Amino acid sequence: MSKAKVLKMYHLPTCSTCKSAIKALKLQGYELDLQDIKANPPTAEELGKLIGMSGLPIGKWFNISGEVYREMQLKDKLAAMSDEEKIRLLSSNGMLIKRPIVTDGKSKITIGFREQDFGPMWYVS
Repeated sequence: MSKAKVLKMYHLPTCSTCKSAIKALKLQGYELDLQDIKANPPTAEELGKLIGMSGLPIGKWFNISGEVYREMQLKDKLAAMSDEEKIRLLSSNGMLIKRPIVTDGKSKITIGFREQDFGPMWYVS
């Protein structure tokens, strides 16, 4: 029997979207290395690596529907910030980060959860 593939997931334990992602991935046979994004957000260095791996603009990493994002009025402030400042801001408060983040640590990464995003691409080793 082959060993289950391990994926790292940054999640919020109380988030229903994160819970759905965990359930879907476990049903597909994945072992998950779970990291609470609020209690232990990724460092600026980790985020820089993840963002680079994703190929997505940094703006896509912000949880724009989140309370902290709105309270900080980031919609109006992000345009004036450098990428480095945005990454530092994201790493300072896990509630600013869109979740869940799922990665194989090598080349595959998703942010947010849509079940169809966890299809065939995750089966390739």
